[in-house]
Amino acid sequence: IPLQVVTVPTAPYPDQRPGTSGLRKRVFVFQSRRNYLHNFIQSIFSSIDLRDRQGSTVVVGGDGRFFNQTAIEVIVQMAAANGVGRLIIGHHGIMSTPAISCVIRKYKAIGGIILTASHNPGGPDGDFGIKFNTVNGGPAKEAVTNKIFQISRTIEEFAICPGLRVDLTTLGKQMFDLENKFKPFTVEIVDSVESYANLLRNIFDFAALKELLSGENHIKIRLDAMHGVVGPYVRRILCEELGCPANSAINCIPMEDFGGQHPDPNLTYAADLVDSMRDGQHNFGAAFDGDGDRNMILGKHGFFVTPSDSVAVIADNIFCIPYFQHTGVRGFARSMPTSAALDRVAKATKIELYETPTGWKFFGNLMDAGRLSLCGEESFGTGGDHIREKDGLWAVLAWLSILASRRQSVEDILKDHWLKYGRNYFTRYDYENVDIDAACEMMEDLEFMISDKSFVKQRFAVEDKIYQVEKADNFEYTDPVDSTISRNQGLRIIFSDGSRIIYRLSGTGSDGATVRIYIDSYEREHIFEDTQVILAPLATIALKISQLHHRTGRSGPSVIT
Repeated sequence: IPLQVVTVPTAPYPDQRPGTSGLRKRVFVFQSRRNYLHNFIQSIFSSIDLRDRQGSTVVVGGDGRFFNQTAIEVIVQMAAANGVGRLIIGHHGIMSTPAISCVIRKYKAIGGIILTASHNPGGPDGDFGIKFNTVNGGPAKEAVTNKIFQISRTIEEFAICPGLRVDLTTLGKQMFDLENKFKPFTVEIVDSVESYANLLRNIFDFAALKELLSGENHIKIRLDAMHGVVGPYVRRILCEELGCPANSAINCIPMEDFGGQHPDPNLTYAADLVDSMRDGQHNFGAAFDGDGDRNMILGKHGFFVTPSDSVAVIADNIFCIPYFQHTGVRGFARSMPTSAALDRVAKATKIELYETPTGWKFFGNLMDAGRLSLCGEESFGTGGDHIREKDGLWAVLAWLSILASRRQSVEDILKDHWLKYGRNYFTRYDYENVDIDAACEMMEDLEFMISDKSFVKQRFAVEDKIYQVEKADNFEYTDPVDSTISRNQGLRIIFSDGSRIIYRLSGTGSDGATVRIYIDSYEREHIFEDTQVILAPLATIALKISQLHHRTGRSGPSVIT
């Protein structure tokens, strides 16, 4: 009997504007507000032209967090009712964000729905998120997310096929007949790892990596999947294929609450990995976030590689990766808050450097235009033009390729890099769950202050250091590909010595506001000092100018990276 498609009346919600990485809310919001999930999914489908939607292919997967299975059931029922011809879903509904980007591109899908709140906590009391990626495999551009938001504000009904039930546990195709549909609706459950693993095999020299990781003089590594989606990928690719011992990979079983941990690969939330590296048994360590697009790189004894330095080192050693030997290097890019370490490599190699707002969609536009090969963000994201998302496992294999080629330690590679280029000391202070009104008022007052002409040339003295303001603005980006303008992308104070203080409100939280202060300072001589000591004067200035502690009621940051 053909399954019935029904139209259900609904009422709009005013708060479904997608942020930098989709719509993120507490789980209870999706559970307790009537049709909250349905409204947003319908808004996604309605944002796609009906002619493009009919018979199309859409990819679906998530990081396995709580509410993932429930959401997939609704998405399947609504995709069928909205004319989608085929859904490709990861086995058990789980697929990493980089793998979804890969599969969208491989199957020429019109897009993908990614169920993740990335590095935010999971579980019944945690966060849930929905992100829409478009045909290029990358996050939807602002024009698309704005359209989704506008539809969500006026939505009156949604279409659904409530009797449709899909089995996520069995690989293969499932066909469903729907009333008034000429062709059956197809759901294809696919191996979550294989397409992505095959892509990596065509990028890296797996034979050289296998020798590095399991050959006669192999190095010892430790990889922490933080109970996120990347665990099965690490086991299949690093352990089974490249020969790492099984105990090299920890926390590899995806869990709905990430084992009660915060799946954010930084020195605070991946402290267990850092501690386990201190005894010097392991030469290389890495951690991944909930959906597998972020990474943290560590050397022996827990030597920390900042994400800003990580992308710069990969850029300087880019031809250790066979893929770039074949494609050449078209350009480098970094987000505006990321340190200028990459700029120095770009200048030395005479490769174009782009400075973009935060958000991977800006990199994707440059990649689609053939202008960009490698990019990174200070928020632990690194990637190449093989897909249109940042890619944690790709970054780890890039680093291992450099180690295989240079046969040096992580620390020695970094120190050689600083000797060659100088060092950009970088830190970020996160103030999480700040009252949103207090945060916005502080940012407005701060912008008013730095926009005054008298602010430029002001001097700030801390101990024996004097910093003079050379430039201050609210960062604005004109896309060199399509000339679209993105305004209000972060407040910048740039000093005469090139040091920078940046203030931003983050768009990746689900509660309150996250205020971020970024500090970047270049040193040519003093390159082996403690980061927080070197940057202490600028941190003092940043807090004095913003009066952040007074304005937010916070005595210090939630996280320092």
